[in-house]
Amino acid sequence: MSETSTAEIGPDLSEVRDWVDLLKPRVISLVVLTGVCGLLVAPGRLHPVLVLTAVLCIALGAGAAGAINMWYDRDIDARMKRTAKRPIPAGRIAPGGALAYGVALSFASVLIMGLATNWVAAGILALSIGFYVFIYTAWLKRRTSQNIVIGGAAGAFPPVIGWAAVTGNVTLEPLILFAIIFFWTPPHFWALSLFAHADYERVGVPMLPVTHGAKETRKQVLIYTLALLPLTLAPWLLGFAGWIYAGAAVLLGAEFLRQSIAVYRDRQDAQGRSLTNDAPAKKCFRYSLSYLGLLFIALAIDHLILA
Repeated sequence: MSETSTAEIGPDLSEVRDWVDLLKPRVISLVVLTGVCGLLVAPGRLHPVLVLTAVLCIALGAGAAGAINMWYDRDIDARMKRTAKRPIPAGRIAPGGALAYGVALSFASVLIMGLATNWVAAGILALSIGFYVFIYTAWLKRRTSQNIVIGGAAGAFPPVIGWAAVTGNVTLEPLILFAIIFFWTPPHFWALSLFAHADYERVGVPMLPVTHGAKETRKQVLIYTLALLPLTLAPWLLGFAGWIYAGAAVLLGAEFLRQSIAVYRDRQDAQGRSLTNDAPAKKCFRYSLSYLGLLFIALAIDHLILA
């Protein structure tokens, strides 16, 4: 291949990557995983083609919400080290194009979900997109330190959507899965905010370490972890998960608790600032990602083996 043809292909691939990055693919991976688990554990079956379609719609809906979020937050993203290289603040994608992209994918994902499965699942998918865009991004994020607590509901919908895609209804079981993700979200994001607090403070986003200090944030990470762990046993206690899931929940939860205690006990100065460069918080944040993924994988394996 000539140097000219290589140069022509390179920018195209780079532009494709930028449009994919707008969808927040790392976030989508967890969304898809929890949505698939909702599909798997729901009573009843869908044709494999419809399963793939439902999963695609969940992924596109989450990605669409992420793209609109990046459009709305482009002003603060440009001033934060963690986000300054995103496609919009870096000038690689025009804001208007990103918004149109997100809106188009939102409508497409909801419409296809409704036509392929049922309109209950489509309605919950639309609710999840709207909650993330209007409730979390536009209303809560820049106004209250409880942004992650309330806004965390947006990321908790996928297993409910997956369940509804199969059954056409919502019962207690998917709501338990919703609650697990809901209570997981604060310790996950507050661990991140402990080592990214300077970014949030710079742009005026009232994350908990900015408004209440690092010491209070560490305490809340531990409190929410303690609230989460008994909740993760509810699928087993209610009888829609077996010993494989229960064992995994206990082991994974014990490690999450250990990590949260380490965050709480992190060596601090008189102002509550970490003397270890927030090493425990960084470790806890990384583990929390694995924790949620492995917990839901254990639920899926348990269902496939013991159902």
